[in-house]
Amino acid sequence: MSIPARDYDVDELESALSGSLFSGKLHFIPETGSTNTLAMHAGAAGVEEGHVFFTDRQTAGRGRGGHSWQSEPDSAILVSVLLRPRIETAQALWLSLMAGIAVHDAVLARCGIECDLRWPNDLLIGRKKVCGILTEISSELEQLRFAVIGIGVNVNQQSFPQEIAEIATSIQIETGKMWSRGELFVAVLRSLEAEYLRALAPEGRVPLVARVESISSYARGKRVHVDESGGYDGITDGFDANGFLRVRTQTGITTVLSGGVREFRG
Repeated sequence: MSIPARDYDVDELESALSGSLFSGKLHFIPETGSTNTLAMHAGAAGVEEGHVFFTDRQTAGRGRGGHSWQSEPDSAILVSVLLRPRIETAQALWLSLMAGIAVHDAVLARCGIECDLRWPNDLLIGRKKVCGILTEISSELEQLRFAVIGIGVNVNQQSFPQEIAEIATSIQIETGKMWSRGELFVAVLRSLEAEYLRALAPEGRVPLVARVESISSYARGKRVHVDESGGYDGITDGFDANGFLRVRTQTGITTVLSGGVREFRG
């Protein structure tokens, strides 16, 4: 595809995704508050899975834990995907892990950069964040009704505001060249579909956890601070069978259920 680096050609994107789960289901909005909000509304209205909402500029993007997501116009991939896996609500974590693997593989294949996965939903280059993933779900009792996976990838930003410049980066900053958002967008969705179908297969989520460990320096032996249960420090000790991170503390092994995890630099 010959898609300008700062523009999306929706017809070319549709053509490149022909035959996929997302074929004929792309929704481009030049500017919106949050693509996740659009996708959640669509899910609640009964829209089938595979619909994709993406934008050039997001004015009220949100990340995990209520954080906001910095979005410079026309520079990032800002996309949310509606899925309806038939799983229990308690199994929803694997959706974030699956998305992390998908983006990792797409960036490596298209841009030659291997990112580090910071459990459960951030991709880093070195110590700086290049991608954030926010998975939101709707459930009924113990059964998941639908899920929305929001993905934000910093592609062509040349700089960041001073308050986040030490913790954020882009693919252009790291490589010194501009990249086609359209080509990477297609690669991310193709990779996400492959991971999704693989994870839905019998026993598909067992190797998923092992693959997360293989691309994450945070899996084992990393000294971290966890924002959970009042906050605590420890050394990471792999994942349990469901993909939850285990941290070894002075009192034993603790399983991180929802808290943010950061490298301890004290």
